[in-house]
Amino acid sequence: MSTASGQPATAAASAPPATTAVSTPPATTAVSAPPGTSVAPAPPGPSAVSGPPAAQQPDWPDPGALRAVADELTVLPALVAAKECDRLREQLAAVARGEAFLLQGGDCAESLAEAGPDTTAAKYRTLNLMAAVISEAAGLPVIRLGRIAGQYAKPRSSPTEIRDGVELPSYRGDMVNGPAFTTAARTPDPDRLRRVYHASARTLGHLNTLTAADGAEFWTSHEALVLEYEHALSRTTPAGRYALSGHLLWIGERTRRPDGAHIAFAASVRNPIAVKLGPSSTPDDALRLIDLLDPDREPGRLTFISRMGAGAVRDTLPDLVSKVTASGAEVAWICDPVHGNTVSSPTGHKTRRLDDVLNEIEGFLEVHRSLGTHPGGVHLELTGDHVTECVGGTYEIRFEDLPTRYETVCDPRLNLGQSLDVAFELAAMYASSPVTDRGTTWATA
Repeated sequence: MSTASGQPATAAASAPPATTAVSTPPATTAVSAPPGTSVAPAPPGPSAVSGPPAAQQPDWPDPGALRAVADELTVLPALVAAKECDRLREQLAAVARGEAFLLQGGDCAESLAEAGPDTTAAKYRTLNLMAAVISEAAGLPVIRLGRIAGQYAKPRSSPTEIRDGVELPSYRGDMVNGPAFTTAARTPDPDRLRRVYHASARTLGHLNTLTAADGAEFWTSHEALVLEYEHALSRTTPAGRYALSGHLLWIGERTRRPDGAHIAFAASVRNPIAVKLGPSSTPDDALRLIDLLDPDREPGRLTFISRMGAGAVRDTLPDLVSKVTASGAEVAWICDPVHGNTVSSPTGHKTRRLDDVLNEIEGFLEVHRSLGTHPGGVHLELTGDHVTECVGGTYEIRFEDLPTRYETVCDPRLNLGQSLDVAFELAAMYASSPVTDRGTTWATA
């Protein structure tokens, strides 16, 4: 027996009847705190202006305008509720214990122009379909976590971009500037923080409609990158301080330095937090992050998202997992098989080969099988549309096909067919896996 989402009716990740993970209160466009819960703008925490060094921040041309927008955001309703963050944290604790699987996916970078009900529904349906396939094979409840309703900012390898001798600021996502290569579009604009807030609120409203129809939970996540936005949407409740721009926030590979402002911010809030670990990560890095972000060793608080690349995952990940496990910390381990496998195509497009994506997932599973630990989930850049941005898959998209529908504003995404390919291949990998020492059977009887 299953819910409309295809997940087991008794799954830990399933919502009780009439309960949804995203809820819009009457007469407002944003999701606020539950009734009877006191929520106030957060007192000053690690400042986005002063304090530890903050990497990957925009060069805002008008600090006064930025401050005005941030002040406005501090008094607007929170986008999600603190109790929802706590609920997700409980479910991630089940992932850490080997009792659930996390499916996290969505756009590389959301677009303000496409933040409508049809786009939201397509991504929601894609993750639902994937979750049903994976849950059936793994015999585990699947927690659905979207890269959605806030994934509007991206770190960049260079602060500027040069075309035909013209140098302009790099595109940092619609939260900061526009993708068009013009001075006007590329100049960071604080008003975009306000626009992202309202777009995210509308997306949450669309998600509320979808979850109400199937009675299952769906959570939101994004990279906590632009600190002015994150501080402005932090709120204080009786239980502590929460970043209420999303349910789970992650810190990226480029901003995870232990003495940096992003880790300081993440340490100051009670949300579940994830950190990306690339091939240069060391066990000492991971252990230091645990001390900073999960000093009380609370299952569900911290998730590590490995993004090693298909060629490095089998060599680099084992030492990280074994040392973290030996420390006694109970974290969830998730595989990001896309960011370490980006290549340049003969057509000049950034792309990813589906075979590389699947190879990294397989390596991730092999490492955890060999160590007797739980491969807790996957983190994917995907869309519910029939774009042509990654190569391979059932429909055999080739390099020469990329220009047909290459629509991403940043990095290439798996399309609907390729996303389902990943789900079925992952299901096959899990179905063939042995029982781990935690007693979790991957294949159902």
